[in-house]
Amino acid sequence: MWTVFLTLFQKEVQRFAKVWVHTLAAPMLTGGLYLFVFGEALSKHLPVYEGVSYTAFIIPGLIMMTLLQNSFSNTASSLLQSKISGTLVFLLLPAVPGPIIVLAHVAASFVRAACAGLGLYFLCAFWAAPPVTHPLFLLAFGFCGCLIMASLGIITALWAQKYDQMGAVMNFVVVPLTFLSGVFYSVESLPGFWRQVSLLNPFFYLVDGFRQGFFGQGSTDPWFNLLVVAATAVAVFGLSVVLVTRRWRLVD
Repeated sequence: MWTVFLTLFQKEVQRFAKVWVHTLAAPMLTGGLYLFVFGEALSKHLPVYEGVSYTAFIIPGLIMMTLLQNSFSNTASSLLQSKISGTLVFLLLPAVPGPIIVLAHVAASFVRAACAGLGLYFLCAFWAAPPVTHPLFLLAFGFCGCLIMASLGIITALWAQKYDQMGAVMNFVVVPLTFLSGVFYSVESLPGFWRQVSLLNPFFYLVDGFRQGFFGQGSTDPWFNLLVVAATAVAVFGLSVVLVTRRWRLVD
């Protein structure tokens, strides 16, 4: 079975690597533009942590946003493309186990997200290079974020029957939640009601925990954040495995 996993994983990596300008360079450029525009325009107007510049403050959020969006896009676009083109039959006829299909797609998403995230970090270093205070938090929250979004991408691809539906989930769910998760601001600066609303956003815990990996300070307890996102990751990943194993809407 590991041969099947490695073969499928290699295919997925080669798929996004062939169009690296779109899958890797474009997200890095987008993140760099956000940093340039917001960092230059708001650096003197928004209060953040003591001793931390606004430019450095938003870099972790931009990296996490890149990880989340790329993890989702990789699995969602790959599986949906296979459904629409009919090539998914090559996985169904040999009866490849559902967990292997999910693991291979998720692992490939990790590679794409890591490449885009690291590339964005080095690009941002031209403006500011935030120190890494707790590397284990970076790895833990980055891993959980990628696992959640890659699994959600698989679920979306199973549900969707055309690209418009996948795009709707990205544009009306993923993007708004990432933008409202504290990427460009500290929730501490919000009025009490809106701060409580922010706590209902699951992406907030990813961004805040990831940022604490850099600066060692944030808006909430990082261990509580990690518990929330780890439980979410296990639940979403488990659901994706169950749905793929049952072949839910794989042949619709």
